[in-house]
Amino acid sequence: MSDSVELIILSTFGLEAVVGRELKSLGYPEYTIQDGRISLTADLDAICRTNLWLRSADRVLVKIGEFPAHDFGELFDRTTALPWEDWLPENAEFPVRGKSIKSELHSVPTCQSIVKKAIVNRLQKAYKKEWFAEDGPSFPIDVSIRNDEVTLAIDTSGAGLHKRGYRKSVGPSPLKETLAAGLVQLSYWNSERLLVDPFCGTGTILIEAAWIGRNIAPGLGRSFAAERWPIIDRKRWTDARLQAVDSQRRDIDMPRMQGYDTDRRALGMARGHAQEAKVEEDIHFQQQDFKDFTTSRKYGCLITNPPYGIRSGEEAEVEELYRQMGRIFPELETWSKYVITPHPHFEELLGFSADRRRKLYNGNIACTYFQFPGPRPPQAGGE
Repeated sequence: MSDSVELIILSTFGLEAVVGRELKSLGYPEYTIQDGRISLTADLDAICRTNLWLRSADRVLVKIGEFPAHDFGELFDRTTALPWEDWLPENAEFPVRGKSIKSELHSVPTCQSIVKKAIVNRLQKAYKKEWFAEDGPSFPIDVSIRNDEVTLAIDTSGAGLHKRGYRKSVGPSPLKETLAAGLVQLSYWNSERLLVDPFCGTGTILIEAAWIGRNIAPGLGRSFAAERWPIIDRKRWTDARLQAVDSQRRDIDMPRMQGYDTDRRALGMARGHAQEAKVEEDIHFQQQDFKDFTTSRKYGCLITNPPYGIRSGEEAEVEELYRQMGRIFPELETWSKYVITPHPHFEELLGFSADRRRKLYNGNIACTYFQFPGPRPPQAGGE
């Protein structure tokens, strides 16, 4: 089998270009972008490196085949024709998950069952066995059908890439780590500038920023499905992890980030998460109401995911909060400010318009990332 593989990187809608920039920084400049996915051809090492390093991607898949299918017989035959034995050993566990959008094959459970039977049929002939224990490494099969075009892939990540390992407890309205990293990467923040989150909750935005500033690979503290695959030599994973450890910038002097919230319990979780992430020295958490926020720093970045007011009875309170932003933001004239919210009248409540807007999804909630970039500091890190 060739060392060259086709990878499909899944991402939240709106973050595809961010993931593309991450791929370029890893040395993979050639890729194509579609809604929610980025495709590229690379070597087996890329499976290790992308899983370890991609901050805003959801999963890394290996594409096995792509073909049109309009009926279940065609789906079965074309799936059977693919070289599954090149990837799956005799004892492979291979659960099948799927989705179908605007296609004749719209029954997802039936499609999953047919793909499973087709793979078993192929492996029976390849290994000359009638039954498989499926007690070995996991090879999650991904079935994606869109406009009658079927893409079959194997998930190399296992658990979603947002599961970094540092978040042991979940507070109200949690922000996925991958989205938090995306918000930071879409901003003007860098490791020489102060970063503040006045609605920090359990600290995810600040922790992700600290990892970006110190160049800590987000996948270092977890394992991946493909680490147990016989086709990928263990040395590839070892080398990739050692390189990631060597790339950390623990000795740089970053301004200490500031996280504020009114929820004492959430702040307790934030401190615990920062400790788990080994960046507790980089972030100061404090209980404080947003209306009391002041700063003597002339330049800085504010990135936040404020309350949305989606629950009944909270809307008036949240709208007043957005009006407070409209009073406080002008005082931060030389700061860069970034707010993600689904509220349709955010700018109206704020009293002025954003310089830039980007559509993003926080889970299933359609949001807008409002961006108010300030002037560049007179010198790097200048105050």
